[in-house]
Amino acid sequence: MNLFVFGLGFTGRRFAERARARFGTVRASVTDPAAADRVAAETGFAMRAFGPEADDPRIAADLADTDVLLASAPPGEAGDPVLARYGDAIAASRIGWIGYLSTIGVYGDQGGAWIDEATPAAPRSARSKVRLEAEAAWLALGAETGKAVQVFRLSGIYGPGRNPIVKLREGRSQRIVKAGQVFNRIHVDDIATTLLASIDRPRPGAIYNVTDDEPTAPQTVTEHAASLTGLPLPPEIDFETAALSPMARSFYGENKRVRNQLIREELGVALAYPTYREGLAALKDQP
Repeated sequence: MNLFVFGLGFTGRRFAERARARFGTVRASVTDPAAADRVAAETGFAMRAFGPEADDPRIAADLADTDVLLASAPPGEAGDPVLARYGDAIAASRIGWIGYLSTIGVYGDQGGAWIDEATPAAPRSARSKVRLEAEAAWLALGAETGKAVQVFRLSGIYGPGRNPIVKLREGRSQRIVKAGQVFNRIHVDDIATTLLASIDRPRPGAIYNVTDDEPTAPQTVTEHAASLTGLPLPPEIDFETAALSPMARSFYGENKRVRNQLIREELGVALAYPTYREGLAALKDQP
């Protein structure tokens, strides 16, 4: 059984490394052709360039020799780039399981209410709207071909090298306070666990929220990270006066509490890091 990952970023790479033993061959793409050789040397994966400036001619043949496909490449204004260039090749392939990584951003602002997969999507930002369109396109491919396509809506991703402790160490942390604001998070290893569970239990057309158990105010997580490590705690900054990029500010315009009951009950997922406390405790001694 062979794996192909479109978009070997933080999440795609962690999943591929965790899943390596299950596959005869792992192939994956990165956008930068210059990075492909370096990543291949680091991981042992067969790397391909796939992006606006490059498209490795071997990808079509790779897909014909693939059984499990993870799509982690983000959509653009023109839609999903993987489907645009390789939709026909995927449809004609023997690929049986397809996972599309999306975002809980497609739910938009829910006023802090608890939501689950039955909650209608109501994206507000342009990037979330194109994500929802990409979800629909992948699900349509599954319905048309009989392939098991699953959509995974991820909350804020953290893990080794990418977490509040690293931000504190590097002096990049801001303790921004907005009354009533909470975010869900998910450790990258728990994403990999969920994807592996879905491969074992495919359900065509499924949509899963992949998130932790405890949506929490961002300043609370920063304070816990500082307490764990003894690192200096940055001063509180009121959201209204905080220096944030337009994208970062837009995240604070959406407030929701996301349930993960479906991955636990249907896929049997037991999160290794059900809250930020377990996740940060495991990361505090890592670089």
